[in-house]
Amino acid sequence: MVSRPTVLIVEDNYLLLEMLTQLCEQEGIAVLTASSGEAALTMLRDGRTAIDWLFTDINLPGLIDGWTVAAAYRERHPQRPVVYASTSPPSERRSVTGSIYVRKPFQIREILGLARMMAGTDPQHQTLRAVG
Repeated sequence: MVSRPTVLIVEDNYLLLEMLTQLCEQEGIAVLTASSGEAALTMLRDGRTAIDWLFTDINLPGLIDGWTVAAAYRERHPQRPVVYASTSPPSERRSVTGSIYVRKPFQIREILGLARMMAGTDPQHQTLRAVG
């Protein structure tokens, strides 16, 4: 049996979180979810489930933002992909090598493409997936 890749999606908008979850699951990706930075950090520190890539909103409620979540993820998994999402333009000061930035509102086809790339089912993007 082939194991499925696992994504941690960190998003405070419930409807968007549900849509992202469904899209990833349709592509054969196992999904873990968190609606705050604090919840995401708890999951990362717990370490019970291997997380192959991270999809995080930058602006999260509470004291922990998406940048902090991504830094904690990259501390444990420096070569694995991080996808950032925000309504704001990307900040060059905070960009992370090997990461992908998507601007909200995004199109479903953009997220499907990312999910397929991360799941390894999009042959056009195999090299991007390997870069992490």
